[in-house]
Amino acid sequence: MTGSVSRARQDRVIGLLVRDTDWVTAAELADIVGVTPRSIRSYVTALNARVPGGTVVESGPLGYRAGVDATGALRSAADADTPRERAHHLVRALLAASDGIDVYEAADGFHVSAATLESDLGRVRSFLGGSGIVLERTASRARLRGTEMAQRRLLSTLVHEETDEGAFDLAAVRRALGEDSIGPAAFGPFKADLVAGLGGLGYFVNEFGIGDVMLHVAITADRVAHGRGLDVTVAGEPSEAQERVGALLDRLCTEHLGVQLGAGDLRHLAALVLSRVVAPGASEPASVIRSRLEPDIEEDVREVVHRAAVAFLVDIDHEDFILRLALHVQNLRLRAREQAWSRNPLTRSLKATYPMIFEVAVFIADGLQGLLGIPLLDDEIAYIAMHVGGRLERGRSAGAIPTATIVCPGYYELHELLRSSVDRSLGQAVDVVGVETRADPDWAAIDTDLVLTTVDAPLVSDRVVRIQPFLTEADIERVQAAAGRVRRARRLARLQGELGRYFSPDAFIGRVGADATPESVIRELGARLVAQGVIDDGYVERTLERERLSSTAFTDALAVPHALGMTATRTAIAVAIADPSISWGEGRVQVIAMVAFSESEREAFQTVFEQLVEVFSERDSVQRIVRRGTDFGAFLDELVAVIDG
Repeated sequence: MTGSVSRARQDRVIGLLVRDTDWVTAAELADIVGVTPRSIRSYVTALNARVPGGTVVESGPLGYRAGVDATGALRSAADADTPRERAHHLVRALLAASDGIDVYEAADGFHVSAATLESDLGRVRSFLGGSGIVLERTASRARLRGTEMAQRRLLSTLVHEETDEGAFDLAAVRRALGEDSIGPAAFGPFKADLVAGLGGLGYFVNEFGIGDVMLHVAITADRVAHGRGLDVTVAGEPSEAQERVGALLDRLCTEHLGVQLGAGDLRHLAALVLSRVVAPGASEPASVIRSRLEPDIEEDVREVVHRAAVAFLVDIDHEDFILRLALHVQNLRLRAREQAWSRNPLTRSLKATYPMIFEVAVFIADGLQGLLGIPLLDDEIAYIAMHVGGRLERGRSAGAIPTATIVCPGYYELHELLRSSVDRSLGQAVDVVGVETRADPDWAAIDTDLVLTTVDAPLVSDRVVRIQPFLTEADIERVQAAAGRVRRARRLARLQGELGRYFSPDAFIGRVGADATPESVIRELGARLVAQGVIDDGYVERTLERERLSSTAFTDALAVPHALGMTATRTAIAVAIADPSISWGEGRVQVIAMVAFSESEREAFQTVFEQLVEVFSERDSVQRIVRRGTDFGAFLDELVAVIDG
């Protein structure tokens, strides 16, 4: 078992490095993974050994980063001789053999003892939990019993188990189905023609979901090729949309895969496409979208969106948003009934970058539980967050753009050309509100956020950016970086102004034990806030309920547990520090900030929530606060210092 855990942690390390792309120290990786820096160094050695002669992990004075062979090492992990992988191999073999497999022959094939293989079969039984499939054993033979649809769902789960963060992985598909299944030569053209064909039918295509459909196409083609097609299980005639999409899939499967699908498989794949990867085109009027909706879904979505808009003070209560979200939820209910979830490769980044938007999505998902009949996974909540974010982006005010003054001494129309270049290249980053053409302007009188000057300024400041009279790429990058600093400073300044009100020494836990769990920490922090009269015991229970909906670990270092209702007597934050990190959801965290929000301070929600997450998204800041913030005073000092930059 130890070897399996070690390899899983190696995979976690290389996954983090691939995602981060920058240098990461051994101590930082150790905090995230929950081991010692010495273990990290041993993992790096093992990772580099996966690709002999290659560079999986680069080492340097700044730590580690992913090497050119990192992706290859991630793929090679799937072929490792670990209990988990043997269990996966057994599931594949059992799915492929309708009459089952001989346990002793399988043990010989894996070069393990019969007792070891019996343990692996126990893992297979655990893997099958809730799938509708059972593992039967008769003497030396083991076989699976379950419907064809259940077996296909199991194949899909197997592929997702071997795939990182929901991205489509053709290699994982071929491992699950066999090397004679769909290959790169067929996959690329099939996908391109499917997207083009759906566009020709008037649909927007969700590229994030197309890989999931391609997975089911591959599974369907493989099962049909082995004589395991689906019967028609749905009564009645297919809809016009199903017929059109089915005809497209029929042509592409014959042309690219050489497989003739039956009516049951075509209806199944057409339903998948219509419920996962297409949306009405932009020109579709509301009446057409409404005609496709079941009335109870539109009514429920309209009600929960209104409640979300009021609770979070967000501008989402619009007809077009409600109808399109309702259509998504209608498709979501179909997937929920089959437990056929769509993966979303943007889940982690959406959660870390737009925590407030994700929180609105969690609120909506919670409100739809009765309609859907089941809690939603984070990947599905992320799709709702994309709808919410799209709506808020359309209504976003441009007032947050930093203002700028250009200083460019007059010479012919040089200043006019420069302003034109700035507007063209940086129009969404800065708002030019003035141009100074004197060589000696009154620098002190320039009060814009930024000063873009072609001459040396007598003052040294982050707001002064030296540029060339003829704007260069380097100038553009410097101005964009300066504008980013201004925006961040504005956001964090709001948080700094509230720190004294929200934090208190009585609600600070210097260190929690290494064996702490999310529930134990939430209860301990909640008890501090209950003692202050900020919340009651019911709020603590609702915080635990919220945690079960979706982990509140918004970054690799920070969890922000809270209840969905803003029922606190005042807004307050209780903080715990974990050093070393503790397990939280699917990751590990070092800072836990339990936030209680009051109805009268709803405006503070977005400020506190998003800015707190932003502070703890920077690894250097986290390490500084965790290492030095041993008591409340030191914690607050370090937090303020980090915000000040």
